[in-house]
Amino acid sequence: MLNGYRIVDADSHVIEPPHMWDQYLAPEFRQFAPSLEMKIKGESITRKISTQLQQEGNKQMMQAHPQAYLKRYDAESHVQSMVQMGVDIAFLYPTYGLWLWAIDDMAPEVAGAFTRAYNRWLFEEFCSYDPERLKGVGAVNPHQPEKMVDELNQIVKYGGKAVFLRPNPVKGRLLSDPAFEPFWTECEALGIAVSLHEGTHSRLPTVGAERFNSRFALHACSHPMEQMMALLSVIEGGVLELHPKLKMGFLESGCGWLPYWLWRLDEEYENLYWEVKSKVKVKPSEYFHRQCFISVEPSEAYLAQITDYIGVDNLIFGSDYPHIDHQPDALNNLMLLEKELSSITLQKILWNNPRKFYNLV
Repeated sequence: MLNGYRIVDADSHVIEPPHMWDQYLAPEFRQFAPSLEMKIKGESITRKISTQLQQEGNKQMMQAHPQAYLKRYDAESHVQSMVQMGVDIAFLYPTYGLWLWAIDDMAPEVAGAFTRAYNRWLFEEFCSYDPERLKGVGAVNPHQPEKMVDELNQIVKYGGKAVFLRPNPVKGRLLSDPAFEPFWTECEALGIAVSLHEGTHSRLPTVGAERFNSRFALHACSHPMEQMMALLSVIEGGVLELHPKLKMGFLESGCGWLPYWLWRLDEEYENLYWEVKSKVKVKPSEYFHRQCFISVEPSEAYLAQITDYIGVDNLIFGSDYPHIDHQPDALNNLMLLEKELSSITLQKILWNNPRKFYNLV
């Protein structure tokens, strides 16, 4: 709790310890366990990460939460950092996992071995330290759509309330690909939230990756633009029309792009509805307001104006702890906006809305 507000951190991260892959991977897949340098059989799981970026990232993470850094971000230090920040509940996403099974040419069965190993470690080990505070978001394997329902059901058995996917195409399949239809159906039936979380430097098709090389440019493109196209995909492809109770979150990309994108899609729909009317029955903005949530950044200078345009019932907060982008004072900065946003709005962003998204109510 901070300044009288209870807080759900809708986007926090674990740092997977290197040894866990050897421990949790099925024996027949341990040959693929990544090295300490995060290489699989000598090949990096990422692309375009410079030595300077790695050094600067480590420096910033150490400065932000030195005790957690020294403890290698174990569960105990994670909870301690939550208490320091005023966070009551944190939903946990991977770090290396954002890259590890985001390799487009990875064999589907190998990617599945990684997601199963990650889920076991996350739920059985990490979250078990304090299950009231630490909430795992399960990983599923889009390389093998026919296995995703089974993975989802296992996550539910662990007690998971949500799963995450990358917004990028995997093996040429958009999120609206018919192969994913059974998965969407099961998520809707079980009331499982689906979060979309991008990760720069992955080996999936990513906006900007073929044009730029700097983290500055790659990160500026990847997070908002991949989310924009993912939202378009689930609307244009009929996912949200076919599954009106499916809840979908768009994380770590800010919300400033959303008013423009909803306006643009509504304009296109008004002019070209006849082209997509079999799968898109209402304006794109109506699908978003009905089913979608998006995380905000306290530093977005026009946040109050955005709430005037899109309302406040679809906004959530994520700290991105403990990544290079994480700002330790983000919550304090958000509190400074209380007069501009109102206490009711902050209450919704920090507690009511994320609880609704993650089915905690």
